[in-house]
Amino acid sequence: MIAPTGLRPGRYLTFHLGASHYGVPIRAVREVVRMCPVTVVPLMPPHVRGVVNLRGNVLPVFDLRAKFGMAEVEYTDRACIVFFDMQGASRHLAAIGTIVDGVDDVVMLGESQLNPPPDFAGAVESAYLLGVGSTAERSFTLLQMQNILVTEGSVTLPAFTSTAAARGPETP
Repeated sequence: MIAPTGLRPGRYLTFHLGASHYGVPIRAVREVVRMCPVTVVPLMPPHVRGVVNLRGNVLPVFDLRAKFGMAEVEYTDRACIVFFDMQGASRHLAAIGTIVDGVDDVVMLGESQLNPPPDFAGAVESAYLLGVGSTAERSFTLLQMQNILVTEGSVTLPAFTSTAAARGPETP
């Protein structure tokens, strides 16, 4: 199978929000930091948590749970902020942080481990999904963070909690 546009073999950072597992191409990730105090900015949408000062740079932080319309939870010591490089309107790279419940791993995915996004009959905007990645341990939704982060309001994604182990052995 040839990987769909934007979905390529390579390294992916995987993380979770509750029982749902997600992945993003590592090339889109600037860095991952432990959860730190976030300064609230008044009159922001619910998914914009505020800003943090990261080594002298004031960067916006989104709550990915709120962006996905998920219930709010108390952050644990596993919570992290994943910063993504984003190309702004002025064509310069900026970073936007997203709070996740926990970072799981960096995995190497080959073509046989990548699948196009499932057809959700129009219930899910396909511009938010790169596809589905699978390892021997689990499957996870691969996200197109550039599109998710620039979209106003909430983004509806399916709860994808199945594991690869439940489907049976995977052929390499």
